[in-house]
Amino acid sequence: MAGLAATFGSGAMTNDIAGINEADVIMLIGTDTSAAHPVIACRIKQAVKYGKTKLIVCDPKEIDMAKYATIYARHRCGTDVALLNGLMHIIIKENWYDKEFVEERCEGFDNLKAEVEKYPPEYVSKITGVPVTQIYSIAELFGKAETAALFYAMGITQHTTGVDNVQSTANLQMLCGNLGKAGGGVNPLRGQSNVQGACDMGALPNVFSGYQKVDDDTAREKFEKFWGVTLPKKPGITVTEMLKGAEEGTVKALYIMGENPMISDPDLHHVESSLKKLDFLVVQDIFLTETAQLAHVVLPATSFAEKDGLISNTERRVQKMRQALKPPGQAKQDWEIIQLIANSMGAKWDYRTVSDITSEICKLTPSYGGITWERVDDKGLQWPCPTVEHPGTPFLHKGRFVRGKGLMKAISFKEPAELPDEKYPLTLTTGRVLQQFHTGTMTRKTEGLDKLAGPSVMISVEDAENLGISNSELIRVESRRGEIKIPAFVTKRIGKGTVFIPFHYKEAAANILTNPAVDPVAKIPEYKVCAVKVSKVS
Repeated sequence: MAGLAATFGSGAMTNDIAGINEADVIMLIGTDTSAAHPVIACRIKQAVKYGKTKLIVCDPKEIDMAKYATIYARHRCGTDVALLNGLMHIIIKENWYDKEFVEERCEGFDNLKAEVEKYPPEYVSKITGVPVTQIYSIAELFGKAETAALFYAMGITQHTTGVDNVQSTANLQMLCGNLGKAGGGVNPLRGQSNVQGACDMGALPNVFSGYQKVDDDTAREKFEKFWGVTLPKKPGITVTEMLKGAEEGTVKALYIMGENPMISDPDLHHVESSLKKLDFLVVQDIFLTETAQLAHVVLPATSFAEKDGLISNTERRVQKMRQALKPPGQAKQDWEIIQLIANSMGAKWDYRTVSDITSEICKLTPSYGGITWERVDDKGLQWPCPTVEHPGTPFLHKGRFVRGKGLMKAISFKEPAELPDEKYPLTLTTGRVLQQFHTGTMTRKTEGLDKLAGPSVMISVEDAENLGISNSELIRVESRRGEIKIPAFVTKRIGKGTVFIPFHYKEAAANILTNPAVDPVAKIPEYKVCAVKVSKVS
């Protein structure tokens, strides 16, 4: 959110899924799209196979989408800025960029040009491991395209340079004039169901719903007047800061809903130690997760099929979910539980239906002004949709950016926080597999899915041979934070010096190993790069 919000004025996916078919070129960088976003992956495959679209894939491992790519580039983990700067270097040098768009709709071009001049292909190749000829081919294909789209996910954001990475993708797309039109855009793919909707509704420490800033007096006063309360003038703290506060004793209690940090957060030994220091931990969830097992109180929530509500997907499409099953036992919808607690603490909330809540959202959130409960049908509506007459917005920034002119920011390449060394000579990166969802809270209740995709570490043929490791052999992976034992998956799909572990599995938890270092702006941990060593289990 932070990177695109600073660059465009909005952190959301700029374009829609339907527009995929209109792209001449699509670049996937930092997204294992088939594993994490299979519906969108299918649309891209169709556009490539049956349409005009050419596909570029840039990823440290050979993901499934590489099979459909005109160009697949295997760059080293954590070198995204260098690669993107190198592409822009060529595009500017060859005059393939959109001069009119840059002059009329952007600012900061001179600074960007001066920075990317430092990234000739030969230099970029040494940093990224991508051959010079391939860097040039990517730049030519992307730079000459009439309309090009760029998609990324957590392979871009989960770095200590995550904001830099995001802003570099924005730089490339502004340079090529691919904003404000169908089939183009900068398209972040959200990591979980309704994560877009949660952010839209203010589940961030610095904004109210619709990304209205907490420290904006006008916005804050509007909410204060409507709710009849006094609200803080300063933003709150992030998840990583909460755990630090728990460790230091400045945070005494946590209320965790639908999240399982005992699997999903980095450096799990530290996470467990921090949570155990809390005076009071409440977990609201549908199963007794690893985090819930540490809680003083567990509140039984409902699953998606047991409640009504609106969700916002990755393309800003607000859709209606209808209750199909009665909640089991004492389970209640999340909003009902929150209201009961609030009223027991002295509040006088009187929401009786989801429609009541939706009505309030429409009144307080300009981008949702026309998205009433009654109006949302099977197709949904894409925000911004300010009035009930508005049809919704398929793509953003047509004619102008939300902030006025798009900000081209000169970004220098920085190394990840932890690099391989003599003691820990390999790079670990983490991610997802298609068959499992996030921390496995739901999918690992299904035996068949575990048989299809259980825990394993992807290791190159070269590294496996050097270490005497056989396919499926149980091996030890160690970092400065801990160790796990996990079966080896020996493959040519990953390059020498890199190993990949999905993070879904409690018995071989990748996040025991990962580095808790965070991006200084977004405070997102560096899940995608840390130093490890691999050995045979004696």
